[in-house]
Amino acid sequence: MTKPVGVILAGGLATRMGGGDKALRTVGGKTLLQRVIDRLAPQVAGMALNANGDPARFEAFGLPVLPDSISGFPGPLAGVLAGLDWAAEQGADRIVTVAGDTPFFPDTLVARLEDTARGMAHPLVLAATPRGEEKTKSMSKSGLIRHPTFGLWPVALREDLRTALQDGIKKVVIWTEKHGGREAVFPTEGGDPFFNVNTPEDLETAEALA
Repeated sequence: MTKPVGVILAGGLATRMGGGDKALRTVGGKTLLQRVIDRLAPQVAGMALNANGDPARFEAFGLPVLPDSISGFPGPLAGVLAGLDWAAEQGADRIVTVAGDTPFFPDTLVARLEDTARGMAHPLVLAATPRGEEKTKSMSKSGLIRHPTFGLWPVALREDLRTALQDGIKKVVIWTEKHGGREAVFPTEGGDPFFNVNTPEDLETAEALA
């Protein structure tokens, strides 16, 4: 089986960082986006970037820039749809999404997502980690914390997703659960593998980790 294509989700508003492009912030001498590209590239057959606004600001990275096709910043599902539409044009049957502000995600991400999807007619899998003492809105019924910007998505369901977005669905897990989506569990012994940069304080933490 060929590798999926990858889509980096960077279409958010970055309100907690004061606006602008979080992915262009620098950590350890590299932008967050370059760190994400370097980590994802060996795992996929090709890459694109989901971002809104002037694509020229990402020109140096050499990736296709895919704006949301649904207006109003409806969330990561719009980026997933943009990625699925692009993948269909490339002749790909599935994509893996990652967040543009999460520089240390696992180098086994794609392999584990694909392994979890075995036997599914339409591979639809979200990354998840075991819950500690905290409780979050992203917790699943099985007690796992889901990371909805990290997932494996089938091109075959893109029109269904488009309809869902047009009907006002914004929450990723509502749509994935409707289609029997699974969860790929990643260990947290060495820290949160999906640590993301949301605030200036997070940027300092990322600098230390880098």
